[in-house]
Amino acid sequence: MSWRNLNIEEKLREGREVPTTNELNNFLEEIWVDQYLSDISILSRLKEKPSNIVSNRFDSSKLDQDCIFHIDDIEKICVNYRLRFLSSHYFKGDIPQEAISKVKDLERVHNTSYRGFKIMAPSKLFKLSNADDPLLFIPIKKDYYYFVHKWGNDLAWYRKAWAWCFKSFENLAVLCLGVSLLVTLLIPDGMFFPAQNATMGFFLEFLFMFKSVVAIVIYYAFMKGKNFNTAIWNSKYFNA
Repeated sequence: MSWRNLNIEEKLREGREVPTTNELNNFLEEIWVDQYLSDISILSRLKEKPSNIVSNRFDSSKLDQDCIFHIDDIEKICVNYRLRFLSSHYFKGDIPQEAISKVKDLERVHNTSYRGFKIMAPSKLFKLSNADDPLLFIPIKKDYYYFVHKWGNDLAWYRKAWAWCFKSFENLAVLCLGVSLLVTLLIPDGMFFPAQNATMGFFLEFLFMFKSVVAIVIYYAFMKGKNFNTAIWNSKYFNA
């Protein structure tokens, strides 16, 4: 008789029934089907039409505070970089498996199913399939959103400067003035007016250039249906 201590793990393994290959395959297949159905459910909720749902249930003790953003913070980024913040229903790109897995993990941790997903991305991603920096959010409540996942490429380093031009009417006017002044400075002296009237000639050339630049901008804006960043960041009706 042995007096050594009892190893309960060894006893468990000695007495267990080893599953057959078919039983093991069936078990793994059931797990795979469950995972597949879970992915399909999340994808269908990502693509469903937006409704009046504005909040989801979270366990506050399990939330990552760094992932909670107020709508004002989101609006500021969208306006500064000319991005949209729209329902995932309007997103035409592909949702990566990693984003679906993160949603699945959140639903398991918080024991719930989420709806009303939002995506922050450049306007073109709500029309064409592309890969430029989309961010997935879940609404919490009272204008707060929970950041889930980012995929794709980073935005171009010059995007903020480019988007500044279309941020508001005042910014666009400054751009038109700057471009007109630059083009006027490139015109050789005396090309259109005698040298003795250089000051008046410069002023008239500047006015002509400013009028031309404004005409081009207005024509382009009307033809393309453009609008300012502050008007389009959360609208599905204006073109980019």
